[in-house]
Amino acid sequence: MGNSVDHNSTEGIQEALQNNDREKIQQYMNLEKKSPLNIAVTGECGSGKSTFVNAFRGIQHGEEGAAPTGVVATTSEVTPYLHPNYPNVTLWDLPGIGTTKFPADKYLNLVPFERFDFFIIISAIRFRENDVMLAKKITKMGKKFYFVRSKIDFDLKNQERSQREFNAERTLSEIRKACIQGLQSASVVSPQVFLVSSFDLHLYDFALLLNTLERELPEHKRDVLKLVMPNISHEVINKKKEAFYKKIKYWAMLSATVAAVPVPGLSIAVDVVMLIGVVTQYVLGFCLDILSLKKLSARTNVPYNDLTAVIISDLAATEITADLLLKVIGRFAGTAALMAAEEGSRFIPILGIPLAMSFSFVSTNKILKIILNMLAEDAHKVLNKVMESNTSV
Repeated sequence: MGNSVDHNSTEGIQEALQNNDREKIQQYMNLEKKSPLNIAVTGECGSGKSTFVNAFRGIQHGEEGAAPTGVVATTSEVTPYLHPNYPNVTLWDLPGIGTTKFPADKYLNLVPFERFDFFIIISAIRFRENDVMLAKKITKMGKKFYFVRSKIDFDLKNQERSQREFNAERTLSEIRKACIQGLQSASVVSPQVFLVSSFDLHLYDFALLLNTLERELPEHKRDVLKLVMPNISHEVINKKKEAFYKKIKYWAMLSATVAAVPVPGLSIAVDVVMLIGVVTQYVLGFCLDILSLKKLSARTNVPYNDLTAVIISDLAATEITADLLLKVIGRFAGTAALMAAEEGSRFIPILGIPLAMSFSFVSTNKILKIILNMLAEDAHKVLNKVMESNTSV
């Protein structure tokens, strides 16, 4: 198909811009909303797979769309769970290996491993023979896997009760060392083990796991992962901002290509629609939409009104409409003049269209940078509020 896009987004965007191909530019700009990311979460029964799936998606047990959790085996089929804000991202809760329905020797034939981008192998105690067998099979398929030792918070509490001179860092080091030695004795080469609590993602190794996944994913899926990362730290928020920021110039160039069409009023009308879409992506990515904030409130026990009270931008925690967006843009110094200059320049002979394109690029670039900075700052403020209210964070 002539309008299909490959996944080498940087080169593809540059070529589309050189050819002034608005449709293909738009396809590239929306690539991370459509590029699928399939994450497999597997391990033995009771290891905490479903709880991890829910935590990664920012969903609590019992909420609509949550993976069922419990003390008995709750996953009997390969079950997909879409990310609430990015439906192109799916976490797959795989049945426990070694069950009657999914015996270890037939597991690979019963589970469609080829569809997954990478695998999270979870264990709540120690990694067993089935986990090692799975890791070796995944390696032969040329795919990545990551060992996650779950329920670390329970381990620390149990150790604290039983030890007179308890030291959390020493205990964590001992758990990690025991897991690595166990895997090495089973012939797993250079195993990486991440210690995680699905109830407290901000603690222990979850941030390190995210950094590792980000580093090892292909380029076109790296930004997809950044946008769905839970806001567990200021570093994550800054990474999301960086992912959004590097695309602003391309949105501005897309705006300029529209400005090249000699129809009065068309550029501004198209720009407003485009800006609504881009700003909505910012709001969802920073988890500043109403639903995400309410889920955060329920998860952290910080009142919803307390979270929204620290938000400065009028574009967060609300429905973004054309009227609201134009009202907000109107407050930015010099922006209205640039937009007016773009329309006025169309009537200048010969130089009119190039001038209109230039004004359109500058105004869109400026608008998106200001809005992105505002929303990123709001995301930091919300995280600070949660940290203040939950001293353990």
